[in-house]
Amino acid sequence: MSNLATTIAAHDKRHALRPWTNFEAFEADPQLVITQGEGAWLEDIEGKSYLDAVGGLWCTNIGLGREEMADAIADQVRQLAFSSTFVDMTNTPAALLAAKIAEKAPGDLNRVHFTTGGSTAVDSAYRMVQFYQSSMGRPEKCHVIARDNGYHGSTFASMSIGNKPGDRAPEFHYLSETIHHISAPYPYRVGAGMDEAAFTQWLVDEFEAKIAEVGADKVGAFFAEPIMGAGGVIVPPEGYLKAMWEVCQRHDILFVADEVVTAWGRLGHWFASLDEFGVQPDIICSAKGLSSGYLPIGAMIYSDRIHDAISADTSRWYTSGFTYSGHPVCCAAALKNIEIMEREDLLTHVNEVGPYFEAQLATLADLPTVGEVRGRKLMMCIENVADKASRTLHPDEVNIGKRISDKAEELGLIVRPIGPLNIMSPPLIITRADVDTIVDRLGRAIEMVHRDLAQ
Repeated sequence: MSNLATTIAAHDKRHALRPWTNFEAFEADPQLVITQGEGAWLEDIEGKSYLDAVGGLWCTNIGLGREEMADAIADQVRQLAFSSTFVDMTNTPAALLAAKIAEKAPGDLNRVHFTTGGSTAVDSAYRMVQFYQSSMGRPEKCHVIARDNGYHGSTFASMSIGNKPGDRAPEFHYLSETIHHISAPYPYRVGAGMDEAAFTQWLVDEFEAKIAEVGADKVGAFFAEPIMGAGGVIVPPEGYLKAMWEVCQRHDILFVADEVVTAWGRLGHWFASLDEFGVQPDIICSAKGLSSGYLPIGAMIYSDRIHDAISADTSRWYTSGFTYSGHPVCCAAALKNIEIMEREDLLTHVNEVGPYFEAQLATLADLPTVGEVRGRKLMMCIENVADKASRTLHPDEVNIGKRISDKAEELGLIVRPIGPLNIMSPPLIITRADVDTIVDRLGRAIEMVHRDLAQ
């Protein structure tokens, strides 16, 4: 390592607590210090290049290094670097972005509450459910139902709504009295042995049973990612989301779509709920691709129907929000990001390159450790197993996903390890040649790990 790399690594180990730190690995593993990014490619402090098949963290949709993004951000900093949006104040980029989001969102989702990211968007949706139901004269209808293996963020409320085992550290406490969980629509694991229609009906019946257990007069909302992201890129069976939405309609339960990952183009639509799955949510949570990661911003988007209810009594105060809600520079970045996506017709591009990515990645399914290749368009995953026939996982100490990602990194490819999984969510701008590079290098990494384990 160069002197600079050694210094940076020492500072990081001495002073930084990074998200999702495993303390043993933090001390033992070398850091990957990234210093530059261009398009879908990154460069580390030693000058080595990597194809970023993770898209930062599901977010660098338009790619890195865009000069016009830098110019838009700099221009806004010069004009107005900050302005509060509390109570009776706003700013031009925030108002324009709210209107642009409403234009893109499905149905009557014309109201926007700006947040600092995806976690705070979900947290705000959780609070909106309570506020709405109380405004309707049903303060006891404050319970919510979500799914096992879901990931909804890392604030207290959003982490409690999520229920991914690897995230449930025993040292933390979680909300539990008003948050309930049902099975994930996970055909490879939960639904093994059932056909698609039978599995969907089983999931719907479980949802109905949970509502009955809690009480329909107490359940205020159902939280769901259209495709479950960090929980394993779990694509639901055909008709599942629509059926769950219909249950919500029957019981006057709000349908909250967590589109922090799936919105802004990842599945080839501005939003996936309606266009991909035929579901009209009451609330959508979004972030990540809203600014393509250039600056932190999120949005809770909710219906006119909800707004009419909460604003009917004009003496009410909606006491929720953040210092950086509607931050003018972040909003300017998001506006420019959407402009670029529109001008370059990136949604069409995703609908062309996405199926190619699915097909090429599927060629790795015959490798010995690959149990399943799954996902849709630019949201893909490989689940690694010890035995393909029984779908038995490797022991935790094998750390199969991390082993594969480490080998891929050696080959100049970044994929995300989560337990036995390797997850990919590349920038929307990737080409077919980039897809071929991802598949080639990942395949080689998997084969290298398989040989190591066989020795």
